[in-house]
Amino acid sequence: MFTGIVEAVGEVVSLSEISKSTYRLEIRTSLAPELKIGESVSNNGCCLTVVSQKDELVGFDMVAETASRTNLSALKTGDLVNQERSMLVSSRIDGHLVQGHVDSTARILQVDEKGEDRRIVIELPKEFRQYVVFKGSIAVNGISLTVAELRDESFVVAIIPHTWMITNLHRLQAGDSVNLEFDLIAKYVERMIHR
Repeated sequence: MFTGIVEAVGEVVSLSEISKSTYRLEIRTSLAPELKIGESVSNNGCCLTVVSQKDELVGFDMVAETASRTNLSALKTGDLVNQERSMLVSSRIDGHLVQGHVDSTARILQVDEKGEDRRIVIELPKEFRQYVVFKGSIAVNGISLTVAELRDESFVVAIIPHTWMITNLHRLQAGDSVNLEFDLIAKYVERMIHR
């Protein structure tokens, strides 16, 4: 479980296919000295297990399901990845409850400057629209954000300068793909109602 508060931005060193349906993602990160094999780390909002760790390099394996459902399989050397270690039970939840289970990817439609802030317009896949509400929480590339505006086929998030600079958002532009995780509580409520 995560909070959507990014701790570090890692840099992709390599992404390789190690078998027909498994990929190895290696990331250079300041978190590396604190990580142990077997720990969970959110990478662009996707929970991956540490399988190798040496100095500042950390390796993660991805199965075909992860590669097809997230933007991780499209990463290239030098790309930046938002990272967060799993939360401690004793921690404050500064963002919102994020599982690290990416529901969908979506395209950035527009990035606008509003003074020092940015407004990012992101497409909203039809099959997930019921989970997004005005002023609700959503995880975009693992970042806990608030929906500032809700439209029929998209939503808008407002980004403060701090978040813009300490995450990989400042590298993204219209047409790029981001990982989305919708609110966990909304999904459980829907399931209970349908039962």
